[in-house]
Amino acid sequence: MAGFFSKLFGGGKKDVDGVQSLVEDTLKNLIELGGFELSFDVKFSKEDNGSGVIDIDFTGADEELLKDKKGQLLDAFQLYVKRVLQHNLPDDRTTVNVDCGGYREESESALIERAENLKMIAIDQGRAVYYRALPPKERKVVHQYLAQDSRVKSRSLGDGLYKKIKIFPVKNPASDAGDTVQND
Repeated sequence: MAGFFSKLFGGGKKDVDGVQSLVEDTLKNLIELGGFELSFDVKFSKEDNGSGVIDIDFTGADEELLKDKKGQLLDAFQLYVKRVLQHNLPDDRTTVNVDCGGYREESESALIERAENLKMIAIDQGRAVYYRALPPKERKVVHQYLAQDSRVKSRSLGDGLYKKIKIFPVKNPASDAGDTVQND
């Protein structure tokens, strides 16, 4: 077990190959220690601003475990890999994205579909409607989608991490074109 943690938290600067090998070693150890039947594909790319992006896609017999409970295990893998990178490379601003069989895209599509339904109810009935409490990442998807329609506005309501979204029609759509409010 000590060898596992020394690999994860051993210091030193790493280049792109070092970042990718650190991620791959971390994932291999997590899969082995967790007893998962999974394999993964790691792709590293650079954005225009110079920061890196690591996309990890899992496949295997235990895919359903990763997708279960709204993808919480996917989120846990993503957070863990990000923390390992932050510990080993504190100045590195690499973004980590973890997915399994297109789950993230399916989830985002379902959020947008529900937001579209609620938006149409708000417009047709001329009153505010509420989207269930969502975590920040999902609220952002909904707010960005609703911002594209000048007929409605959206606002996050509540305290804590999970907040509801209020979707309400704009009184005069012509004067407020594209103006969406976010209170996160």
